Amino acid sequence: MSSESKPSTLTDAWVRNSTYFLDSVLAANRATLAALGVDTDEEVIAGEERPEWTVELTEDRRDALSVGDRVEFSKRLTDDDVRSFADASGDTNPLHLDEEYAEGTMFGERIAHGTLVSGLISAALARLPGLVIYLSQDVEFHNPVSIGDRVTAECEIVEDLGENRYRLRTTIKNGEETAIDGEAVVMLDEP
Repeated sequence: MSSESKPSTLTDAWVRNSTYFLDSVLAANRATLAALGVDTDEEVIAGEERPEWTVELTEDRRDALSVGDRVEFSKRLTDDDVRSFADASGDTNPLHLDEEYAEGTMFGERIAHGTLVSGLISAALARLPGLVIYLSQDVEFHNPVSIGDRVTAECEIVEDLGENRYRLRTTIKNGEETAIDGEAVVMLDEP
């Protein structure tokens, strides 16, 4: 390992460990408050970013976007996320909700809903500059995501279709492993 890459590697490890620690503390605090009867439902506010989310964007001006520009969105998928998604969507498949049932499946444990995981693509695209209008999304599911995994949606513009429309390659990464691969088309309008 070169001396130039060592600080970056140490910094990356420190950031990963700190993020995991902070996510754990936040989850523990929410659980404690819930056990004490305090309402822990957080209202989602338009444009809000949370400390446990990570966003990276290569260009923040709509008129300057071009092929190669990227946006990434990362978050840990929690048991609360999975249960809230099941409640909101009606998808109560025991593979996602029942530990004993899931242990007997080919996955050996509960996993997050594929559609919940692919929803992180929408979260990433929502960070593009301008009013994002989703026109299409194709997805291929490659690997399951376990509850508690921190996953990253990576979206890269691969084609400018004109009239503020773009085709993007969309990928969900779980560490180095690809969970979902696909393609999206969006239109970016003025807000």
